[in-house]
Amino acid sequence: MDHTAHEPEKHPHGAASWGTAVKATLHCLTGCAIGEILGMVIGTSLGWANVPTMVLAIGLAFLFGYSFTLFAVLRAGLSLKAAIRIALAADTVSITVMELVDNAIIALTPGAMDAHLSDGLFWSALLGGFAVAFLITTPVNKWMIGRGKGHAVVHAHH
Repeated sequence: MDHTAHEPEKHPHGAASWGTAVKATLHCLTGCAIGEILGMVIGTSLGWANVPTMVLAIGLAFLFGYSFTLFAVLRAGLSLKAAIRIALAADTVSITVMELVDNAIIALTPGAMDAHLSDGLFWSALLGGFAVAFLITTPVNKWMIGRGKGHAVVHAHH
């Protein structure tokens, strides 16, 4: 039996490829975007104030971001407890950076916080925030993977 399949992918310091970092960031961005868009749509359509809407959106971004990894490692046969630990280890920094950047851009875009779902400003601020968050989070993920952290711990279970 090959025991190396269960060890985290090891890279010499800083040697993670940009391709691996891009894939990890896209994986994270997908979960974050689904959760955040869902939260923004729910909060905005219910007429909630900005703070509760953003809290819901950020909470759902973390939930969906973690769940993508969680389900992937559960399919690999890990226990729920082990899968949760891996999802937390793999995604916490990535999701946090992504959410900080994305929500800062939304908050700093004049009028975006008061825009409605039918406004182009709502969608351009949200999607523009995701694009900038992707550009900032990718090098963070590359650095973490190169040190055996972040999504490197997930690769051992694919």
